[in-house]
Amino acid sequence: MTVEKRNFLIMWACNFLVAASATMVLPFISLYINTLGDFSSDYVQRWAGFVFGITFLSAFFVSPLWGRVGDKYGFKPILIITSAGIAISIFFMGVVDSVIGLFFLRMLMGIVTGFIPMSIAFISKQTPRHEAGKTLGTLQMGNVAGSLFGPLIGGLMADTFGFQYTFIITAVSIMVATLVVLLGIVEHKEVTSKKTNKSYTRRNVIQLILNRRMLIMVMVIALIIQVGNFSIQPLLALYVSELTHSGSIAFLSGLAFSATGFGNLLLTRQWGKLGDDIGYEKVLMILLVLAAILIIPQALVTNLTQLVILRFLYGMAIGGMLPCITAFIRLEAPLEMQGEVLGYNQSFRFLGNVIGPALGGIVAGQAGISSVFYVTGALFLLAFVLLWKSVKYDGEKSTLQI
Repeated sequence: MTVEKRNFLIMWACNFLVAASATMVLPFISLYINTLGDFSSDYVQRWAGFVFGITFLSAFFVSPLWGRVGDKYGFKPILIITSAGIAISIFFMGVVDSVIGLFFLRMLMGIVTGFIPMSIAFISKQTPRHEAGKTLGTLQMGNVAGSLFGPLIGGLMADTFGFQYTFIITAVSIMVATLVVLLGIVEHKEVTSKKTNKSYTRRNVIQLILNRRMLIMVMVIALIIQVGNFSIQPLLALYVSELTHSGSIAFLSGLAFSATGFGNLLLTRQWGKLGDDIGYEKVLMILLVLAAILIIPQALVTNLTQLVILRFLYGMAIGGMLPCITAFIRLEAPLEMQGEVLGYNQSFRFLGNVIGPALGGIVAGQAGISSVFYVTGALFLLAFVLLWKSVKYDGEKSTLQI
């Protein structure tokens, strides 16, 4: 087995382990906050959003730094630092005794959240160009699979061992991945030493984005989609607890959490193929309407089974949105600056990850958890209107030019 092949297999396994471990604790964050003191439901809902979102806010600022350091010193040291940092922060979440302490540990976790992006960059450096799509797509499946199974495993462990031990077990799992990278990964320094000269400035890229209405619009829509997706996630465990009297709330929350991911995984490729045939913006408009139709009834469910089915169907619609946005950007952006343009799109998504939980917590605190589904549905319809007007504007502009 070649070094490159072994590196790939190790990184796939570690991506699965880190993604699964990092998402194990997500379904019961709100339940865990409730154990840290005698709090009102409004307080718990509000801080669940803040604690959930702070990780993405800190990652928004720090993630580019990890990439620059990796380019300079190699990716293996960054993989070890970030995975160990995640393990340490999650371990102390299990022994923290205050909501503020949990908040700052989640912030620390965001600062060191760079393992999966760095693993993708590392494998990309050692992969031939003609195999990059296939190889990186397969690597990404490790992350997706881990994210799907993580909430289920975490919920089951929380019900079996308790919240604190689940954090500790999760931290140990990530430390195992750290040791595997330390002992198993071989990085050739010459792989990361090559630099390419770019003939454009950051100002040129920003001007390109601002001068192309559809390009900036799909980025705004990416932000809205993330706001909608993440507005309910920190509150899902509380919502599940309102729908069932079962003693396995954490596991059932993980089930509802993962249902969206399974639906997402099922049709993502098919939506992308449809976008190839009829246009990504058209598929995106269809999906925005479907998402609104499928998320609003989630506010009206009377039992957990109905919620899980709707979350699964909702995931089938959501699954095609971001791939269509990425494919559209790749078509619109010049080849020599596609990476940077996609980087700005990622920044919009991180911003949505921050706004969503905070918005959901505030809305739930004021009007109840069910109201968050209505707000999310309205956001998807707003995104549809914005995209429809932009497509119409571009069509009229093209007609006038002809």
